[in-house]
Amino acid sequence: MPELTLRSSGEPVRVLTRYADVHTMLSDPRFPRDRSEAGPDGTGTGERHQRWRRLVAQTLTAKRVAVLRPRIVAIAHDLVDTMEAGPQPADLWAGFAYPFPVRVVGALLGVPEQDWDRFSYWSGALFSQDRYGEQETRTARHDLATYLGEHLARKRREPGDDLLSKLVEITDAADRRLPEAVFVQIMQGLMHAGHETTSSVIGKLVPVLLDDRSRWQRLLDDRSLIRPAVEELLRFDVNRGPGMPRYLTDDIELDGEVIPKGSTALSVVASANRDERMFSDPDELDLTRSPNRHLAFGAGAHSCIGQALARTELQVALEILLERLPGLDLAVPSSELARREGVLTDSFEQVPVVW
Repeated sequence: MPELTLRSSGEPVRVLTRYADVHTMLSDPRFPRDRSEAGPDGTGTGERHQRWRRLVAQTLTAKRVAVLRPRIVAIAHDLVDTMEAGPQPADLWAGFAYPFPVRVVGALLGVPEQDWDRFSYWSGALFSQDRYGEQETRTARHDLATYLGEHLARKRREPGDDLLSKLVEITDAADRRLPEAVFVQIMQGLMHAGHETTSSVIGKLVPVLLDDRSRWQRLLDDRSLIRPAVEELLRFDVNRGPGMPRYLTDDIELDGEVIPKGSTALSVVASANRDERMFSDPDELDLTRSPNRHLAFGAGAHSCIGQALARTELQVALEILLERLPGLDLAVPSSELARREGVLTDSFEQVPVVW
């Protein structure tokens, strides 16, 4: 397997590209994300992170996502209404892909609708820092933390049927009331994970479908293909870069080679998702592919805790765009769409569309 050197430290890094190796790295507890997660005996437990995940998992359930779905549908319709009222070509990224997930996160956390635009701005300023100055980012971080602290206080006084209220209920009932800073960190984490990644995927999957008009038409003709199409689009093009580094806490054998304890490893999910040993014709976009065990949401203990919500958002996005804008088409050739690198994923600068 290839080995690179980190520019910052000169440290060697193993790069994993095969599906089996990447799956092992993502799911094996001997590959923690943080060196501090390794105990004195070399065991990577990641218990601090797992406590956070278990807490959120109790609230971000499939049932809660199902209850939230009508709200997600309404948010998508509202954004299309605004697009239809504006000029053409419209920018699908700015008008739909970017605001859609952050509004859903706002609804999930019980943020009032009148604050969604501010919520969206703060999210962009914190997690798309290449577009904002240092002072603007620092101010946004302070303003968001202040707002979330005040929002938490409101939810303690007047709880609702939202994830934050449930988090407060669970922790208070267990007599382990969490500090405000921990709740703010959890909410910021949900914003980060739930905004940029989902926006990027929406902004990329629609151009992939429109690049070959027969793909869009196939979904128009058979809406039952939306679910497998979402999974295939996730496999086909989610993130072209390497994931976060993992730090091996014990010797491990991968593909006949022993990687020693203390090694740093990076996984390339895009490569694993096109491994011919796992996927037949991996470079072909097959909207009916099944089974589809892609690694877009990771695997094991560190798999994306919000994947049920993300899948619902992506399915709803396609459903509403197909329903409302069946004639949707790119206003420029796909080769002219400029890519930009984000904090977690890549996306397009703009997606000009007509209908």
